[in-house]
Amino acid sequence: MPVLFPHSVLRASLAVCLLGLLSACANTNLGDALQRSLGADPTLKDNPPKNLGGPSPNKPQSTPQKQKSVPLPEDFPTEIPRYQQATLAQVEPLKDAAGPGKLTIWSSPDPINLIQNFYQKTFESGGWEVLDQPEDQDGGTFIVRRNDLDVTLSIPSGATTGKSSAASSSKPPAVATNSSVTTFDIQYVRDGNDTKAEKPQPSQKPTQPPKPQPSQKPTQAQKPTQPPKPQPSQKPTQAQKPTQPPKPQPSQKPQPPSEVASKPAKVRSGQPEKFTDLDKVPRDLRKYVADLAELGVLTPDTANPKTNADSQGIQFAPNQTISRRQYARWLMDANNRIYANRPGLQIRLASKTTQPAFQDVPRTDPDFPYIQGLADAGLISSPLSGDSTAVLFRPDAPLTRENLMLWKVPLDTRKALPKASIEAVKETWGFKDTAEIDPKALRAVLADFRNGDLANIRRVFGYTILFQPKKPVTRAEAAAALWYFGSQGEGQSAKEALFLKPQTSQPSGAPKATPSN
Repeated sequence: MPVLFPHSVLRASLAVCLLGLLSACANTNLGDALQRSLGADPTLKDNPPKNLGGPSPNKPQSTPQKQKSVPLPEDFPTEIPRYQQATLAQVEPLKDAAGPGKLTIWSSPDPINLIQNFYQKTFESGGWEVLDQPEDQDGGTFIVRRNDLDVTLSIPSGATTGKSSAASSSKPPAVATNSSVTTFDIQYVRDGNDTKAEKPQPSQKPTQPPKPQPSQKPTQAQKPTQPPKPQPSQKPTQAQKPTQPPKPQPSQKPQPPSEVASKPAKVRSGQPEKFTDLDKVPRDLRKYVADLAELGVLTPDTANPKTNADSQGIQFAPNQTISRRQYARWLMDANNRIYANRPGLQIRLASKTTQPAFQDVPRTDPDFPYIQGLADAGLISSPLSGDSTAVLFRPDAPLTRENLMLWKVPLDTRKALPKASIEAVKETWGFKDTAEIDPKALRAVLADFRNGDLANIRRVFGYTILFQPKKPVTRAEAAAALWYFGSQGEGQSAKEALFLKPQTSQPSGAPKATPSN
């Protein structure tokens, strides 16, 4: 019968045998080989293994660099709204563009939907013509236009890439990407108005060759160079000096259009303009426009240089839409000139050192003293008047009817506007679209009703049961609104101001303002 040993006894016996074997081979080649097989690999000391996931001790770990801001291009249009939380990362020139412009690339820590909502609301309410826009809230492309400015804003659907559809034709922007950064680009192009403004210069060059008369002295030396045949026509001019005045006139005919085209950009209100198209003013508004033009308030239509680029004289363009900046200038000039003999009722121009109230009207804007002056006086909504949302003035946006009333009526009443409601305006004016009027403008509309026949709405729009508060105002309508300042018979008109101007010593002889035709 076999003898069975416990497992513990067998394990102990095996361990004793191994110890004895190792001790016997301690000083032999077999022992050294066994020791080397169980030891660490010495080659790993000089050649450490590649990093399989952890940080390498010899290679510094890369850290994301903070995106640096790039200076804004000098020709970046002030009309383009800027997202406050966005930083300009890169500027690239445009290739094969129809006019001057650039591609600007921006980055923001905000998500796509916030940026997209901001631009969608701003474009829709800022007087832009929206040609295309995204269909969802996950990015896309806006294509908008205002006057001569074309803007393409692209927000990629994957908020982490700096490459967009607008930049696909150029090199990929070298913008650092981050999973928490939204990158978008704005491409702007002027359609060539700047080049049109330079066209008058070539027309002046042909007038320069006749000037070098000193070169006519060596006429004998010039005889070999007579192929162009200008000198035979010049020789009679030397003998017929009395006939020289009419001859320069044909060469100067191209000059008046260039002078007229460049004049509106320099025209400033204060000097009467002789407009040649006042016959196009609606008959009911013609006398108001004529009085304000004679008073020196109205200016040519600088927004459309073509209207003043012909030989027909200075054009007023009465049926063109007036911009917010133009109306702001007229509003201040009309008030100050009509009340020229009452300094206490005049509005002060802002100085160039004043802190701008609006982000899109910097100190360098030519109309800054007027727009900032109205904001300082509290006549237009701004952060100065407690409206923290009115950070943009949108100077080139069309003036609407409700804004015309909101800015003008406080200068009529010279006191706080009354409280108003939709029902109160309906009962007084009877407008069917009263609910569409901005709540801020409701008070001005109601106060204007109390002015009777001198109310702005009656003078400008006549009898109507539709106010159409969002409808753009024409230049003739804006002038009619500014013809009279006052409330309930206590005021002054542009016609009175013209009468008082040459007879400041006899103010009592001024006729009372009446809306009669």
